[in-house]
Amino acid sequence: MSRNITNRRMYDWNAVPWRKLERAVFKLQKRIYRATQKGDKRLVRRLQGLMTRSWSAKMIAVRQVTQQNRGKKTAGIDGIIALKPSERQPLVRQLRVEKGKKVNPTRRVWIPKPGRKEKRPLGIPTMYDRALQGVVKMALEPEWEAVYETNSYGFRRPRGCHDAIEAIFKSIRNKPKWVLDADIAKCFDKIDHKALLKKLNNSSPIRKVIRGWLKAGVMDRGLFQATEAGTPQGGVISPLLANIALHGMETTVMGVVPKTINEQSKLTVVRYADDFVVMHENREVIEQARKVVQEWLSEIGLELKAEKTHISHTLDGEKPGFDFLGFNVRQYKVGKHRSGKNTNGQPLGFKTLIKPSQKAIERHKEKLQNVVKKP
Repeated sequence: MSRNITNRRMYDWNAVPWRKLERAVFKLQKRIYRATQKGDKRLVRRLQGLMTRSWSAKMIAVRQVTQQNRGKKTAGIDGIIALKPSERQPLVRQLRVEKGKKVNPTRRVWIPKPGRKEKRPLGIPTMYDRALQGVVKMALEPEWEAVYETNSYGFRRPRGCHDAIEAIFKSIRNKPKWVLDADIAKCFDKIDHKALLKKLNNSSPIRKVIRGWLKAGVMDRGLFQATEAGTPQGGVISPLLANIALHGMETTVMGVVPKTINEQSKLTVVRYADDFVVMHENREVIEQARKVVQEWLSEIGLELKAEKTHISHTLDGEKPGFDFLGFNVRQYKVGKHRSGKNTNGQPLGFKTLIKPSQKAIERHKEKLQNVVKKP
């Protein structure tokens, strides 16, 4: 895109060539990704700085937070909601990743958890901070995509919960296994800031800006509260920061088995955001993995949620199977005619079925009732 075209269309939001801007950002992200794979940190930092100054990245970030995101009409403490086209260009020109810039606190919003009486706290940043977080996310995401662990699925494009379920199926389809089904207690609210910033390993202005967002505090019903830990849910960059904080769990768990291809292939860790499962045919390995995970989480200020952490078997026991991401994963003993088969075509004596969990079915029924009864 020439300089003349850019200047001519700078104030006509509806005529912006978004596909060209997206291609420009994607090309720069590919360069960051490849530089990370090569281990060239100096080049990575230079390219990330280029991304944070990119007009294309700023335009896309502003478009995302003012037009596309579901929370575009939820205001921060600035009271600003979805901007008009004429107001978006001035916001683009204001975006700067600078050291020492004062960050406004987030606005606390409480939303109900599905199927429970307790509420989840959200921290809604100002419109400016949301847009700037979008730019920083574009710069950081490709660097971490190059190093993320294999079975990490939450908040990663184009991965989703069905990919996590498929990984579980592939792990257990030929042999029943013991499963550690675990959940991290208040993951977004308790992540240790020092541990997270240390993991970022970034001395550029990006680190200073992220530290400012983490320490900005919240306004809850007109009262200011300092934030000593956690990443505010509701921010554009929060899911990325949570994934960065939890990166390394799979590698740590793999250390409980001997470092041989045969042994490590038997152990599988599948993580979706703060929910994860560990699978192995030996219960002792699962018990050991639980201890290792608890110790590893304590280093970043987190802990397992006792009431949501269980060890079960996919085939045997009083309550075989487990629920994960709204699905029930279980194996059933069947005859040879209905049995699953291994790669050689031999019957296994059981069949692996993955169905919607009972809680997910009840939630869906409740939604249908609300729709039907709505006047």
